[in-house]
Amino acid sequence: MIHRRQLLQAALCATPWVGVLAQTPFPSKPVRIIVPFGPGGVADLTARTVGQALAQAWGQPVVVDNRPGAGGMVAGELVTRAEPDGHTLLLMSNATAVSAGLFKTQPFNPRTDFAPVSLLGLFDMAVVVPENSPHKTLADLLAFGRAHPGQLNLGTIQTGSTQHLAAELFRSQAQWAVQTIPYNGTPAVLNALRGGQIDAAVEILGPLKPHIQAKSLRLLAVMGEQRAADFPGIPAVRELAGLSAFQVSSWNALAAPAKTPKALLERLNADITRVLNTPEVAGKLAALNVQAKASTPAQLAQLLDNDIRRWTDVIQKAGIALQ
Repeated sequence: MIHRRQLLQAALCATPWVGVLAQTPFPSKPVRIIVPFGPGGVADLTARTVGQALAQAWGQPVVVDNRPGAGGMVAGELVTRAEPDGHTLLLMSNATAVSAGLFKTQPFNPRTDFAPVSLLGLFDMAVVVPENSPHKTLADLLAFGRAHPGQLNLGTIQTGSTQHLAAELFRSQAQWAVQTIPYNGTPAVLNALRGGQIDAAVEILGPLKPHIQAKSLRLLAVMGEQRAADFPGIPAVRELAGLSAFQVSSWNALAAPAKTPKALLERLNADITRVLNTPEVAGKLAALNVQAKASTPAQLAQLLDNDIRRWTDVIQKAGIALQ
């Protein structure tokens, strides 16, 4: 007669992946992180920093595979087709949430076709003006814009980018009648600032730091929950009257294919959390203006849900045409 324990063991071994997890060490081969951006950006460098630390911990290579294009759809579709064995991961970001509301169709559902693993880090968005601007503070800039509706131009990178949507959200919540003008990249935004075509800009803080330190740009505020560690004298937007609810941070995270077993997701989460908490990795990310920050899979899922709702609402209210 078969005992209950034998029946349970047989059932576990018959369950997809459970027997594999019990018998096969992870990782058993190189791990790929698919990054939906080109080399050299914050997302790419974050993935490489964390990947190098994981490779040392795992004793297996971690390869960053850059697959830019189509609003992250190329990278995302590649991960949905991968085996759910933890060896292929997706670099998620706030752009993942933006794309959910910006594109008419996608080859995947960002909330059901991926299994969130962990947040990797947060990085600041900033409001800047040329150093010779008459507006010395964000309060000055807001006051001028309210007193002279339509006379200020606010530059960002392309329509539908996080920077552009953050500017639209800021404009709406601040009840600020300014024109948002999108450009095809950060260099074009900087040239427009220097040439006087725009009065202010919203951009990721990291690429702006050399220009702020060289006194060609003036930092008026950051858009995150708190002040930037490198610029403690500069306020966050939410410190201004009437804007306490405003908070926008860019973020990067890792996700796996949807059917990845829970035990493997927990293992990945624990290992990622461990390396993010090391001074070496935290310091390397801080040099990129990224605050190392892990999360549980559930917390990352909630962040993605909240951002999808928020950016879809901003896209609709701003009348941005779906792509």
